[in-house]
Amino acid sequence: MDIQSIGIVGCGLMGSGIAQCAAEAGCQVFVKEADEALLAKGLARVHGAWDRAVAKGKIQEDQRNEWRRNLHGTLAFATLADCDLVVEAIPERLDLKLQTFAELDRVLGASALLCTNTSSLSVAQLSPALAPHRLSRLAGLHFFNPVPAMPLVEIIRTLATGEDTLATLRGFVQKLGKTAVMAPDAPGFVVNRLLVPYLLDAMRCAEQRLATVEDLDTAMKLGCGHPMGPLHLSDFIGLDTMQSVAEVLFDAFGEPRFKAPALLRQLVAAGRLGRKTGSGFYRWEGEKRMEALPL
Repeated sequence: MDIQSIGIVGCGLMGSGIAQCAAEAGCQVFVKEADEALLAKGLARVHGAWDRAVAKGKIQEDQRNEWRRNLHGTLAFATLADCDLVVEAIPERLDLKLQTFAELDRVLGASALLCTNTSSLSVAQLSPALAPHRLSRLAGLHFFNPVPAMPLVEIIRTLATGEDTLATLRGFVQKLGKTAVMAPDAPGFVVNRLLVPYLLDAMRCAEQRLATVEDLDTAMKLGCGHPMGPLHLSDFIGLDTMQSVAEVLFDAFGEPRFKAPALLRQLVAAGRLGRKTGSGFYRWEGEKRMEALPL
């Protein structure tokens, strides 16, 4: 099965990034948001990326216009009824995801594939919202931020996910020009299971004043060849997201390495969530990282 039409629920950073990649791959993309303001903001993010590509001479105007024709916004679940695949990309709250999947179960055709972009929750936890015949078509499709630039997608199978579903998703990931790895339906999957303890340890080092924020990041960039340091990356991901993922992993495994440090909780409580709010470990001006902020 070749995915021709895709629905995306949620048009935040992840949802809009998935939408951009799918539209560029030639899919008809229908993005569903909760209200007009959120939808307009998400679509503007995609259109802005294409406009900047035209301005820099990376693509022609006719290419941008073709991609724009592939992208559609909606406030109604019913608009997604005929999609071959729907990807949920809403906040990491199980109650919201269950409500969303129950709505999708009600409107989608019998052959549609259903995926979640969750970065930490078990995919199988969404099963109660679906009719039994849909369970073989349920899987995780975990993209990485920023979606247009990151070449990896984790495909997560549950015990009920069918082989034909997995084959279709592998083909879809390849259609997007990305590489798929198979991951177990366990908290954190592969990447976050390995990455999150490293990022949390870097925060503990900052908390204990082992080195400055800048020096911690510089040490890991130049000493280990990482493209960005752990605290820079945490700001980029979002410190609220980091805390949520840490809580899920700690609840699942009970290991100290997964526990959110006090410093992370303090920054989140203070509204310093990283790039998205303009301050975290660093001050941000739009996409540009500026100086480190006092801790």
